[in-house]
Amino acid sequence: MEIVQLLILNFTIATVLFLSLWLVNVRIKDPSFIDSLWALGMVLISWTSFLFTGARGAHSLLLTALCTIWGLRLGIYLLWRWRRNGPDRRYVTMMGLAQKDRGWGYARASLLLVFALQLPLQFIVCLPVQLGQIPAPTPLGPLAWAGAVLAAFGILFESIGDFQLVAFKADPANAGKVLQSGLWRYTRHPNYFGDACVWWGLWLLAADTGLGAWSLPGPILLTFLLTRWSGMPTVEGRMRRKRPDYEAYVQRTSGFIPMFPRKV
Repeated sequence: MEIVQLLILNFTIATVLFLSLWLVNVRIKDPSFIDSLWALGMVLISWTSFLFTGARGAHSLLLTALCTIWGLRLGIYLLWRWRRNGPDRRYVTMMGLAQKDRGWGYARASLLLVFALQLPLQFIVCLPVQLGQIPAPTPLGPLAWAGAVLAAFGILFESIGDFQLVAFKADPANAGKVLQSGLWRYTRHPNYFGDACVWWGLWLLAADTGLGAWSLPGPILLTFLLTRWSGMPTVEGRMRRKRPDYEAYVQRTSGFIPMFPRKV
């Protein structure tokens, strides 16, 4: 019963948050901030789980702390990027096509194609920080330690990757070029790889409690989204169209898991 109550509570809170921000989006006609909501909403869910269960064990503390560090760093960064760069071209295109081809109004299009779609995806991905906090406190086992290290590594890896990309784009001499140094020399998507490490690490940490192992759909779904749906395919399609030297970069550089560049 505690499991059901926690999941219902978190889904209700997430729904209220998404609907409230959907109304903001209708007013400003820009859903681009949904990307930061993806991360910051998970922080909220981790804390409601922490408070609801009343657990103060090492698993619960680590899950909440790591999710908070990851979510605040990523969420604030994405908010800053949105305010600096303006509307995300992906959402501009999506809203334009929905209104033109389907005859939908902006409010309906943004609700069905953005907010109502991302709500359940977010809820499933963050299952580890929910289910992993329910069992009674126990000492950390080897699985939990491995998960904590992997999650911390992922936070550091994607943070460095984002910093390198921001610094690269800030230099006018790099206009129209492809970043191929730093972490970007070993993987075309250090930010996505870091994200995956974080959530596989949180799953290992949650799985150490027993019940948390059932949250496996979370990291599986996230990995699919990053590598097969809204992550890599979207970015790489745009880069191939706009960067003539990107294809050569693809031939040399691993798409996801960091590896030494291939000789071409």
